[in-house]
Amino acid sequence: MTEFDPAPTSDDTQHRWQTGTDTFGRVYDVVLGVTSPTAYTEIAELADCSPNAAKKHLDRLAEMGIARADRDSRPATYERNEGYLEWQDASRIATELSIEAIIDRVETLETQRTEYESQFETTDPTTVNVFDHGDHENIHERMIAVSEWQGVIRDIRLYELARQLSQNDGHLIPA
Repeated sequence: MTEFDPAPTSDDTQHRWQTGTDTFGRVYDVVLGVTSPTAYTEIAELADCSPNAAKKHLDRLAEMGIARADRDSRPATYERNEGYLEWQDASRIATELSIEAIIDRVETLETQRTEYESQFETTDPTTVNVFDHGDHENIHERMIAVSEWQGVIRDIRLYELARQLSQNDGHLIPA
């Protein structure tokens, strides 16, 4: 494969996958991409390891709070823990930005939220019916706006969590 080939061959991808990380790393990468409960046997296949190795590492990731486990299902299923990922994002923001920069960002986001609330005459984006307004282009524009609005609301929560982490030396609750 040359540098400009459109897609790597599956053998090249497989080789890089196996040499680039160990089994734990591959299972970790796969479970972060899993958004619904998935059998450990399927995760093992995606991570290119044995089912026993996948289950061992998935149980460890569940104990660490990175994954959620349903060990009562047969076979046991796992999925990523969204709360862990949000905390990780907030921690990154708290590390990279000053408290003042975080507060400024929240003010900007709140201004955007207010604009969306004014535009759609509601405070809840889930109540907006995007299909009420005419042609395909208007529907598409409204769908994008509502999606961006939901992203703004999520970011406000994330930056608020980052502010709390920054103000409490990495803790959510003041000492």
